[in-house]
Amino acid sequence: MMKQYGAEFLGTFWLVLGGCGSAVLAAAFPGVGIGLLGVSLAFGLTVLTMAYAIGHISGCHLNPAVSIGLWAGGRFSGAQLLPYIVSQVLGAIAAAAVLYVIASGAAGFDLAKGFASNGYGAHSPGGYSLVAALVCEVVMTMFFLIVIMGATDKRAPAGFAPLAIGLALTLIHLISIPVTNTSVNPARSTGVALFVGDWALEQLWLFWIAPIAGAVLGALAYRFVAGEPEA
Repeated sequence: MMKQYGAEFLGTFWLVLGGCGSAVLAAAFPGVGIGLLGVSLAFGLTVLTMAYAIGHISGCHLNPAVSIGLWAGGRFSGAQLLPYIVSQVLGAIAAAAVLYVIASGAAGFDLAKGFASNGYGAHSPGGYSLVAALVCEVVMTMFFLIVIMGATDKRAPAGFAPLAIGLALTLIHLISIPVTNTSVNPARSTGVALFVGDWALEQLWLFWIAPIAGAVLGALAYRFVAGEPEA
């Protein structure tokens, strides 16, 4: 079990460092900034690469909402939920700490710029409301779980799940970065919010409740339309 928890820690560390790191360090770099498209691709690549690296060890959840959704979908043991979630959150915090050390090495670094935190209202990249952010996070996470459960179904083509899941996360970011800066992952949101504090912590509740609700809805929807494969 400790190997599984360690894999979740490392995988979530990579997701936050790669995804949030691309947003903080490279998105607006003068002349060659990667922008919204690059950040979206970076998040997708973190999941794709880790799915191949640790999927056979822990399942590569990297996300409390995914773990809870897979439990709701009958794919994951409830006894492992808490240690998985703790491992994921700790990995996200550790990655945010490393990112802070790197980012603060440049003149002009300012946590007030957001540090890739998620937000709504005045802290939404596009100024979207609380309701818009809530709906966006629920729906995006719902379809993320549908893709995850479908791609990892025993009836699906073998070996392609990481590609489908990584591309799904890329698409999710392409849609929702302007709305919430894209969470769909409470651990990812928590790691950077702890460093920003203030408004990021005040709004963090949404980025736990909405992804978890969406994940459960997605898992139940997939079970409804697909059922479960025969043993």
